[in-house]
Amino acid sequence: MDARILLVEDDPSIREVTAIGLGAAGFEITTAVDGVDALERFRAEPYDLILLDVMLPRLDGYEVARQVRRTSTVPIVMLTARADTMDVVVGLEAGADDYELRLGNLVIDVGGRTVTRDGTDIPLTRTEFDLLIELIRHAGQVLSRDVLLDRVWGYDYLGDSRLVDVAIQRLRSKVETDPATPELIQTVRGSGYKAVR
Repeated sequence: MDARILLVEDDPSIREVTAIGLGAAGFEITTAVDGVDALERFRAEPYDLILLDVMLPRLDGYEVARQVRRTSTVPIVMLTARADTMDVVVGLEAGADDYELRLGNLVIDVGGRTVTRDGTDIPLTRTEFDLLIELIRHAGQVLSRDVLLDRVWGYDYLGDSRLVDVAIQRLRSKVETDPATPELIQTVRGSGYKAVR
């Protein structure tokens, strides 16, 4: 019997793409559009996993996780574009088992160090993955080449900062739908790079 997943996501496009990808992978998917809807569906039938957006109307993902944890040990994976450490701590304290970040149509499993786009795995090198995470953790904020060198490579690189440019180019070739016109990782001329918010 296929594993049953409750997907809780209020954005219709993200919900549809995620459901299609998981369905194609052989999972049986039930969707909910907000926190109240999620709890009603959860109480109506059993699930093997709950994929839970944090920012939901009527009842947020944290509260849904707390209420589910009162009666069940079903695994809960939080889906969010918010990568602030405090958000992760709150989610884990609410009962989440894991956290996944989102950037556009990418889903990043930080603990498992995997990236998927529309349900398809995207193999990244260790440096590419670390670079992507660093950009997502500061989405909307411009990070200079020097900052990225220090945080991703782990030392003050005394050579050519074009190392970052090459790594960004390789990362874009894997994660962008059209690397020639990047939508997820943007160049800020004269300053550095930023992940879209």
